[in-house]
Amino acid sequence: MVRRVRTASGATAVQIAESVGGRRRIVRHVGSARDEAELGLLMDQAQRLLVDDAQGVLDLGITPAVRKTVMVPPPAAPALFRGSADGPVSRPVVPAARVLKTSSGLLYEALAGVYASLGLDRVGDDVFRDLVIARIAEPTSLLDVDRVLAELGRVSVSLSTRKRTLRRAHTGAYRDQVAAACYAHACASGDVSLCLYDVTTLYFEAKKEDDLRKVGFSKERRVDPQIVVGLLVDRQGFPLEIGCFEGNKAETHTLIPIITAFQARHGIADLVIVADAGMLSAANLKALDEAQLRFVVGSRVTRAPIDLESHFHWHGDAFTNGQIIDTITPKTGRSKGGKVGENDTARRAEPVWDPAEHTGSWRAVWAYSATRAARDRKTLAAQEARAREVVDGERAARAPRFVKTSNGARSLDEAALARAQRLVGLKGYVTNIPASLMPAAEVIGSYHDLWQVEQSFRMSKTDLAARPLFARTRDAIEAHLTIVFAALAVSRTVQNRTGLSLRRVLRALKPLRSATVQINGVTSTFPAALTPEAQEILNALNQRDARH
Repeated sequence: MVRRVRTASGATAVQIAESVGGRRRIVRHVGSARDEAELGLLMDQAQRLLVDDAQGVLDLGITPAVRKTVMVPPPAAPALFRGSADGPVSRPVVPAARVLKTSSGLLYEALAGVYASLGLDRVGDDVFRDLVIARIAEPTSLLDVDRVLAELGRVSVSLSTRKRTLRRAHTGAYRDQVAAACYAHACASGDVSLCLYDVTTLYFEAKKEDDLRKVGFSKERRVDPQIVVGLLVDRQGFPLEIGCFEGNKAETHTLIPIITAFQARHGIADLVIVADAGMLSAANLKALDEAQLRFVVGSRVTRAPIDLESHFHWHGDAFTNGQIIDTITPKTGRSKGGKVGENDTARRAEPVWDPAEHTGSWRAVWAYSATRAARDRKTLAAQEARAREVVDGERAARAPRFVKTSNGARSLDEAALARAQRLVGLKGYVTNIPASLMPAAEVIGSYHDLWQVEQSFRMSKTDLAARPLFARTRDAIEAHLTIVFAALAVSRTVQNRTGLSLRRVLRALKPLRSATVQINGVTSTFPAALTPEAQEILNALNQRDARH
């Protein structure tokens, strides 16, 4: 039977299916249509395939009706023109054109060109390349990849070959080759002296945990087994390294393995690592410093009273919009004897961090923003109102902020609320880079580049559907992440060269389909007609020396 199925891209797939043992099996994927005319052609082609002589006929004991045979009339009398004097002139009958297939080959060629320009073809595996491009064009399961590749004009290999490719991707060190190509591209067209790091979680709809998929702190606030994925990118968001960890592993314990692997792989000695406050741990900062790596890490606002003790002593809690305070912060909170850090409140000026002099401290930069202060006050007001409702018994909640419990009775924590209100508008940064090498404003600017790695994570989780829905074993999950890693590199390059989002590029190129048409027994291929937007995109993608 002929079956029509709506795909995730909005097209209508035409398939020939059969029922075997009560289950439907797809015999052949005819093609995908994006308008009514193309759908009609595909349906007609599917019907012709069904009535093919090779299909055979079941013997049901029914005598088929004999078609009426039209005899050839006798030849007419010779005349100057065809036909008779009484009738119209006969003309040769030309059979109607048959559309054999259509495909988005233009999109495949454009993505394959970017893939090659990044040097990813050094992997030397065409099936792996097709899996990467299919992940970009339409993320789907390994079983459904043949349909996506058929829409792109490619003949897909068998499912068993695709599975063998995934095994090769894991055992054949494909990720090492992809990472080497990405690093070479980043060095040639960008700057890798500063790298951004962050982590995310990918959950599984599984009932049981295993050695890798474990229940842990979820970014999506789920209680399913998950994995933790760490991603290292350059300051433009181009991926350089990816790592997979157990789902219950703390974020702070993922930074050093990723950085160490990246450093060892490329022999890097001088590097600045930027990470958010989730990576702020004494062990991480000590390990980075001992590896002679420089870092810029977000600081928690709860450290402000210690770091800004001198400022609060001399100036109170008064700040001006855009004010920056360059000071020091203790490495472990408090030094021996309970004294707070090495910040002397007797001195009005903030200390200038010197690694030789302040051995028990790091450099800290604090900035005040009136816009952030207004946002923080709004948040605190909502939290205070919620706390008061809990104290008054109007709301049931589990340990909300600013509520303290004493002998079973709840009350508003006025001291904690006052401390929080005193610190609104402040944002801190911890680094081991002296002010002589990086001014405070540059430290803040480097940290603000973290949105690039966050955008790469959003791309991988949405556009590339990085969550491994159909992978179960660790090898399969690692191979899947290798494909996502390569697809992210191609996708970021497409965005950086065109200045458009990946979805916008796909919407512009995917509908442009070439057609293979048979006319009077002659088969011809007609290329897709380019729109002005598509032509601009192709011109931008062909600029292989463009800076990413």
